[in-house]
Amino acid sequence: MIFSRKRAGRHSRDERATEVLDSADTGEATAPELARGPYDIAEAPAGVQRLDLGSLHIPAVPEVEVRVQADPQGVVQQVVLVHGENALQLGAFAAPRSDGIWDEVREEIRRSLFNDGAAAEEVQGEYGTELHARVRTQDGVTALRFVGVDGPRWMVRGVYQGAAATDPAAAGPLAECLDGLVVDRGMEAKPVREPLPLRLPREVAEQAGQADTDGDAASPAGGRSAPEPR
Repeated sequence: MIFSRKRAGRHSRDERATEVLDSADTGEATAPELARGPYDIAEAPAGVQRLDLGSLHIPAVPEVEVRVQADPQGVVQQVVLVHGENALQLGAFAAPRSDGIWDEVREEIRRSLFNDGAAAEEVQGEYGTELHARVRTQDGVTALRFVGVDGPRWMVRGVYQGAAATDPAAAGPLAECLDGLVVDRGMEAKPVREPLPLRLPREVAEQAGQADTDGDAASPAGGRSAPEPR
């Protein structure tokens, strides 16, 4: 089963940026670079192989399987990265220009889990405040770790499952994917919290159409999704 930072999240991103360096030869300052992502498309490092899913560009990391679930039109409904017994579900959402939304979204997720009888607590993590939860499913109690990253007019939400849900060090290559993730929000106006559009790569969509499939490409096992921002 796969389940789908604090308003200061943007400041946390700034703290992860490298210092502006002065050129010894010209005396000119170079533009600061983020030490790690998720990156906005405008600041993404070049020379990295990524899978283009529209608003999310996922870096190619060895032994990480990208599973997507799409409708017959090729519109992706869910993206899950899998490594061993660990999984990371990814989603990107529109945010206002001035403030991040992870604080509010995290609280809504916590309330939704509480209403369903699940315990959840806030924990400080690498990206700021995370939400750790334990939910009851038909397979027993499952641990989830919700991570949020506020970017320029977008927010990325990741949900870890497996050992990575309770031990961040176990995330390994999945954390590498999150650190290298690129978000392409687009320039058009969008309602705050609206999911950013995802799509299958053209060649995958064409193959799916030719095979007359139901639109699933390496679909993850069914299950309950994380509460969506409202």
